[in-house]
Amino acid sequence: MTTANESTGGAALVGTSATVLPLPPVSPYSLLNIRLFVAFRVFFNARFYYPVFTILFLDFGLTLEQFALLNTVWAFTNVLAEVPSGALADIIGRKRLLVATTLLMIAEMSLLAFVPLGNQQVVFGAFLANRIFSGLAEALASGADEALAYDTLVAQGLAKDWPKVLELQMRAQNIGYIFAMTLGAVVYDPDLVNRVLGWMGLAGGVNQQMSMRYPVYLTLLFSLLALVTTLKMQDPLGNQEQPGLQRHAASLWEMSRVTLQAGGWILRTPFALAIILFAMTFDHTLRMIVTLTSQYYRLIHLPEASFGLLGSAVAVLGLFVPRIARIMTERFSPGKNVLVLSGFLLVVLFLLTLFMPYLGLLPMMAVFIGMMVTSYFTSHYLNEITESHQRATVLSFKGLAFNAAYGFIGIVFAGLIQHFRSGQAAMHPAWPVSLVEDQAFKDAIACFPWYLGLGLLLVTLLCVPRLYRQAVKKKHP
Repeated sequence: MTTANESTGGAALVGTSATVLPLPPVSPYSLLNIRLFVAFRVFFNARFYYPVFTILFLDFGLTLEQFALLNTVWAFTNVLAEVPSGALADIIGRKRLLVATTLLMIAEMSLLAFVPLGNQQVVFGAFLANRIFSGLAEALASGADEALAYDTLVAQGLAKDWPKVLELQMRAQNIGYIFAMTLGAVVYDPDLVNRVLGWMGLAGGVNQQMSMRYPVYLTLLFSLLALVTTLKMQDPLGNQEQPGLQRHAASLWEMSRVTLQAGGWILRTPFALAIILFAMTFDHTLRMIVTLTSQYYRLIHLPEASFGLLGSAVAVLGLFVPRIARIMTERFSPGKNVLVLSGFLLVVLFLLTLFMPYLGLLPMMAVFIGMMVTSYFTSHYLNEITESHQRATVLSFKGLAFNAAYGFIGIVFAGLIQHFRSGQAAMHPAWPVSLVEDQAFKDAIACFPWYLGLGLLLVTLLCVPRLYRQAVKKKHP
């Protein structure tokens, strides 16, 4: 008897009981799991509150210190849960973990959508739970969705089409990001909302306490769509998960074994270690700069009203960058791509330190391009060499490395700001505090090219000899 697995695209099976020949579909996009993977990435990442992220916390009545503390909790939660969640995905199945991810997203957004105002302890508690749920959701999603999609292609003999799927996913995600950035900023403004309601012949009366929840409501709606998407997914590995699952629900020992096994494989595989370390060096440096964009834009004399439009412009770039990255992976070796990306980013960071009025926008746009290319390269190369049974765990190690490095550079940057602030205040006692702060910021940004260069040098010294020894061993076994 022949069957067709709908979750992996309904591949036709031809033959008798003795001979069953799979006929892979023409396009990977005909696979249901692939379409659902792209949809999940759009729904999970299109957060309508991103353009107003900081002021959302403040309008709920929280202080800047509480905002910083809550995001530290988010990072701490994410790092702690990153690798165990990947191991859990490899044990219990990727679909189950993604369903849990969307349930956490629904919980985190519901807290902000319905928390009553007036009691600041209650509001802070809701935001604290929101950050914990958000960190857990991000960790659970990290690697599991990619692993499910890639294994779907492998099951159909279409692994070579992963770069095309990745390109489509990144473009779709950026379209969703443009939509969320634009609409989220619009509905947050009560005056604009009231004007639109007036044009529609409806009564206005929307105030800030009402409109500040609208981006949250929209994100909550997308979380429900993400849940529906994950419920339709099916694990391409079927019932090949660990047999002890049904009896013991993924014991801690089993998770530890899978985690240690994947970590050992990374350390024993020079190419995998090199991918993670080079990508980590690029990612955390660029991500720290991206975190500081609003202050940088202000110092190059861009009006604050343009910040949201610039965020959408970055997303538009994301429609084209994945294709360029795919062409680079097809035409050049990984080593050449690292060299090109390194040279490009070092030049970009040096241009960034000039703080050119208005024209300084160009190197900042290039920073975003560098982040996108780094993300594409990492996913392409790491998925290509990782076996299915530990793919989610390996990708979680990558996420752990990225977030740990980001936490480290945050501490470094804070130390640099404090150092340069003290120095500028001592050298220019007559300067106002705002001018001292701005100059300290410029001095700290000037350290980034040297930081990236030093990081790349250290990773090169660590990885290149191991890659060379491996190449020699393969050539002369």
